Amino acid sequence: MNITGIETLVFGVEDMAGCSQYLLDYGLERAADNPSRYVALDGTGVELFPADAAQLPSAPNSCQMRKCVMGVSDEASLQAIATELERDREVKRLPDGSLESVDDVGFAIGFQVARRLPMALLGELSNAPGSPVQRAANQPGVQAGRGRIQPRSLSHVVYFVPDLEKAEAFYVQRLGFRVTDRFVDAGPFLQPAGALDHHSHFLIGAPAFMQGVEHFTFHFAGPTELIQNGHRFTEAGYQAFWGPGRHIFGSNWFWYFNSPFGCHVEMDADMDLHDNTWKPRVASLGTDTSQAFLLKYRNKWAPGPSTPENGDYA
Repeated sequence: MNITGIETLVFGVEDMAGCSQYLLDYGLERAADNPSRYVALDGTGVELFPADAAQLPSAPNSCQMRKCVMGVSDEASLQAIATELERDREVKRLPDGSLESVDDVGFAIGFQVARRLPMALLGELSNAPGSPVQRAANQPGVQAGRGRIQPRSLSHVVYFVPDLEKAEAFYVQRLGFRVTDRFVDAGPFLQPAGALDHHSHFLIGAPAFMQGVEHFTFHFAGPTELIQNGHRFTEAGYQAFWGPGRHIFGSNWFWYFNSPFGCHVEMDADMDLHDNTWKPRVASLGTDTSQAFLLKYRNKWAPGPSTPENGDYA
């Protein structure tokens, strides 16, 4: 199953205006051809509908995320998925040519021939002494007064699932995902066969009443962009939940925020890439295994006389 990654997360929400503004403030743009769709630079994104929209599939525990649509490499891969899933469940062919079904723990899933737009954009470069790849001379690493920052691509989604073994078996055995790393007391990180990103899905075992989405996230160009955008997001009044910091499994920089989607929303950057020769790591979940470091956010300030008001010393 040559699945290339997540293309769209479909939400049915109670607060349409609040969720729309949240996505715009986060950095997504409203798609020119679809006002319900909010997109990153490569066209991947989020679609918003009212919670009672008739066309939406159901979701466990009234989860506001109603479907995860994944891309595949070609029409043959799409048909292979349909043939595999039709062995034991309904598979709908929608008018746009995509497939819709459900996974083994009740989350709606969709598949379409990948529509990601190609990008040729440099990411953040570091002038590390001795590195053969650096920024060109006279090319500043930070742009003063930079305008709007847009995420580049939809990264991953994290599920709380009541039957971890059943959920993992479905994605690995039926859809061809690989386990890249595992927290033994939480769950596996899963990578689709047609992608190199460390994961597109992370499954966390949880009681049935908690089943739903923990967070979703988009990739930014690098840590500077992530922290600049996160600072602006915080200044706009959104509440940070965790971060900024950097994970160990996946190595991605992160900053998580509360949201009106009934889940957290992350900003991430610089995720590891792995091919099928990678050997999964296993660790217990804890502060020393979930992050390499965690920074403490504070408002901007400028150096001045050493006074308590400046946060220095008395």
